[in-house]
Amino acid sequence: MSLKHLVRPAAADPEGALVLFHGRGTSEHDLYPLLDTLDSQRRLLGATPRGPLALRSPRGAAESAPLGGAHWYVVREIGFPDRETFMSSYELAAAWLDGLAEETGIPAARTIVGGFSQGAVMSWALGLGRGRPRPAGIIALSGFIPTVDGFELDLSPPLPSVAIGHGTYDPVISVEFGRQAKQVLEEAGADVLYRESPMPHTVDPAFIAELQPWVSDVLSSSAGVGSPS
Repeated sequence: MSLKHLVRPAAADPEGALVLFHGRGTSEHDLYPLLDTLDSQRRLLGATPRGPLALRSPRGAAESAPLGGAHWYVVREIGFPDRETFMSSYELAAAWLDGLAEETGIPAARTIVGGFSQGAVMSWALGLGRGRPRPAGIIALSGFIPTVDGFELDLSPPLPSVAIGHGTYDPVISVEFGRQAKQVLEEAGADVLYRESPMPHTVDPAFIAELQPWVSDVLSSSAGVGSPS
């Protein structure tokens, strides 16, 4: 099963790829406009996949009404995604991402993965999961590094460049998760761009503006970090 997705072509031969994963209950259309914002010169091939899950609310809530939109995993406890749905989506997303690299000829080492909320969680998993090829960079907006039974991080060097943004007033995913991710990655030796914004669970336009040169620099200053041994 392949993930439904949108592709934004580069203006010429792509110098790399930018893949953005949406948050809970939205779709591949949600972050699509950010592709042009983060890569205004269209140097990169852009892609936005759709989460594979269509979920329903718990029984007793409007007769298990649909929650709407697409999801990457079932939310039971923040920081700890439901194992079954997370691992299923992780495997699908990994296969899709690998297929995109094979189809386009753009390796992981020339690809930046990123996302918002659940999409940030998937970006951490796909970028740092044990056995996964290392991307050039990871953008994590208002998310957390997942703790899931059977899923392991690989924090051995070399690590990709990392950009983390989080709202200090986020009532959905506490800013403490962003701070924790910063600490974990810095202690592992990663180059981390970290910003907190006085905002709730949303994307800060000021940080997006700051990410524009970051995206360019990540792919211009390095040939990428390659694959784990």
